[in-house]
Amino acid sequence: MKRLAKWRLISIFAILSLILSGCGEPFLSTLRPAGEVADIQYDLMKLSTLIMVGVIVVVLVIFFIVMIKFRRKDEKIPKQVEGSHKLEIIWTVIPILLLLLLAVPTVSATFKLADVSPMDKKDSDALVINVRSNLYWWEFEYPGQGIVTGQDLVVPTDEKVYFNLISSDVKHSFWVPAVGGKLDTNTENVNKFWLEFDSARAEEAGDLFYGKCAELCGPSHALMDFKVKTLSRDDFDNWVADMKEVKEPAKADTALAQEGQEIFNQSCISCHAVTPGNTTPPEARFAPNLTNFGERSRIAGVLDHNEEELKNWLRTPEKYKPGNLMTDKYPQLSEEQLDALTAYLMGLKVQE
Repeated sequence: MKRLAKWRLISIFAILSLILSGCGEPFLSTLRPAGEVADIQYDLMKLSTLIMVGVIVVVLVIFFIVMIKFRRKDEKIPKQVEGSHKLEIIWTVIPILLLLLLAVPTVSATFKLADVSPMDKKDSDALVINVRSNLYWWEFEYPGQGIVTGQDLVVPTDEKVYFNLISSDVKHSFWVPAVGGKLDTNTENVNKFWLEFDSARAEEAGDLFYGKCAELCGPSHALMDFKVKTLSRDDFDNWVADMKEVKEPAKADTALAQEGQEIFNQSCISCHAVTPGNTTPPEARFAPNLTNFGERSRIAGVLDHNEEELKNWLRTPEKYKPGNLMTDKYPQLSEEQLDALTAYLMGLKVQE
């Protein structure tokens, strides 16, 4: 009875796993590739899966043929094939051919994906973004454009975007599941790679992809998200131009927001910059840049972008991201101060 219950439980979990494997969103699934890198990797996944399934099918067919055709009928000992050169050659050559079938496109793809030479050329027109990971947030610097942003990565579609990856504290891993495989961000060296964001597939995903940290880095590892906003090249150029026009912190436009700006200048500005042309050395940037905070899609990467969630975050950031470095870095705020600070932060916008 216990054995039957055990197999029922296993069957239920197997069915649930099969059903849940089909669930997903276009902005977060490796099985719905949204760029050249993702397409290449997806093709390799399909090829390797096809080879493995093919091997399983052939082995099962041979197994059942042998089991039925050569089932024991009498005491006669069947013909022995030990030391057969023909069989030895067959089951040696076939695995080699299968490995070559998988290895050739894999090696070819590896060299193609590792080619970052355009970003290192002098006077290159390639878009290069420096990605710096921190506990538990992301910074994106556009050195050619003189812009620094936090949490929201903005990229043009239908062209290669090159990345320099490094970490400020511990090992993290930069991953946009729908667009390409992950790559580690280390503290001691810079990793480089490129991605391309397909415009048609980006439109299907609402021009917004989800990024993740794919390396266990601490208690809030699973909450170390970022968002990727895709734009056409013209819209991206307009965004860059608008960001570069911001030379000083935005002025609060209401009395409540002005009060919030005063609180921000007293408690927050030592860590958070509010201009995109941040000249502070990367190693000394202790918190995300908030220049366009009011335009973001999430608060702290995981909360809905609205005033209520922002107040919740400001009250108790430890509740939402355990181990974050913002906790206890500023005085406890009253509800009135939270209202004022929220009004100021929500008003930090570059594009209306």
